[in-house]
Amino acid sequence: MKRAVFPGSFDPITLGHYDIIERGLTLFDEIILAIGVNADKKYMFSLAQRKAFLEKTFANEPRIKIKTYKGLTVEFCKQEKAEFILRGLRNPADFEFEKAIAHTNRRLEKIETIFLLTSSGKSYISSSIVRDVIRNNGDYTLLVPDAVRV
Repeated sequence: MKRAVFPGSFDPITLGHYDIIERGLTLFDEIILAIGVNADKKYMFSLAQRKAFLEKTFANEPRIKIKTYKGLTVEFCKQEKAEFILRGLRNPADFEFEKAIAHTNRRLEKIETIFLLTSSGKSYISSSIVRDVIRNNGDYTLLVPDAVRV
């Protein structure tokens, strides 16, 4: 079984994330959406809300599992017997940042990171942009799956 971990804070999940996950299902038998918990980070949505957004969004997809974790992503991958990390790239800055992490992860645990380019119509969407639109009472519904529309 080809199992991948797609790590993130998903604060909240966006249509960009959704795009990568859906396309990732063509490559992997199972994808674990791994919500990283970082005590130093301030989140707009609680861990329970973020997990519920993912569960509702992928309720009809049995090949998607949703879990939370603390610590290194490579340790979580080892625990879950995942051979791959799935990541999305929106732009060259994402690539440079993700490349350094992928090299480090490969050095630590010999795990492969698979990059997918976000579809062109969604490459501008980020969780931070969505949070800013929400904070300023803008219409964020075109940027997120239905489950996030609170």
